[in-house]
Amino acid sequence: MLENLGVINLWTYVIGVIFITLIPGPNSIFVLTSSAKHGVKEGYKASFGVFLGDATLIFLAFIGVASLVRTSPLFFSIVKYAGAAYLLYLGGRILYTTLIKREGHTVAETPKATKEHTFRKALLLSLTNPKTIIFYVSFFVQFVSPDYPNTAVPFFILGSILEAFSMLYLSVLIFGGATLASMFRQRYGLAKLSNGCIGTLFLAFGLKLALATS
Repeated sequence: MLENLGVINLWTYVIGVIFITLIPGPNSIFVLTSSAKHGVKEGYKASFGVFLGDATLIFLAFIGVASLVRTSPLFFSIVKYAGAAYLLYLGGRILYTTLIKREGHTVAETPKATKEHTFRKALLLSLTNPKTIIFYVSFFVQFVSPDYPNTAVPFFILGSILEAFSMLYLSVLIFGGATLASMFRQRYGLAKLSNGCIGTLFLAFGLKLALATS
C-alpha cells in the first residue's frame, strides 16, 4: 500500500529503525536520566524535546541542509564542536553534582533548579549533531521510490514511522527510569555510582563527537 505513496522495502526499513532506535545515545540517556531523577513528567518533557529536535533534523535533511553539512567543513565544524561542548558540559555538570554534593542530600533530592528547562536541554541536545542530518538523508533515500513525483510524502511517512518507534522506546525508558528512582532514594551509594556512570557517558559522547573527522 505504501508503495503507492513512494515508500519501498517498508519492512526492511522498520527493522532498520528498530535497531537504530535501540542503539544507546545521548538523547536516550538524557531522557532516562531526567525520568530517574525527576519523574515521569520531566521524562516526557525530555522526550518531546528529542521528538521535536529529530523532526527538525528530518525536515532539514529533506530540504537539503544535509548537502551543506557535507560540503561545508566550516559549517560542519561549528555545529560539531557546539554539540561536543554541550555534551561535555552536561557530563561535567552531572559529575560535579555527584561528587561535590553536600552532606545530607540524597541523589533523589537534587536541587529544583536542575529540573528547569528539561525540554530546552533535550531539544538542544538533539539538534547539535550534524552527522544526524546526513544520516537521515542517506538512510531515508534508500526507501524512497525514485519514480515518485513528490518526495515530501515518503519522507514524511518514513519520518513518522521513525518518530513513533522512538517515542515508544523513550516511553519505556521513562517508566523504567521512574522505577529506578524509587530504588535510588534508598540506596545512596548505588545512585551516586549511576550518576557517575551517566556523567562519564556524556563526556565520552562529547569527546567522540569532537574527535569525529566527518
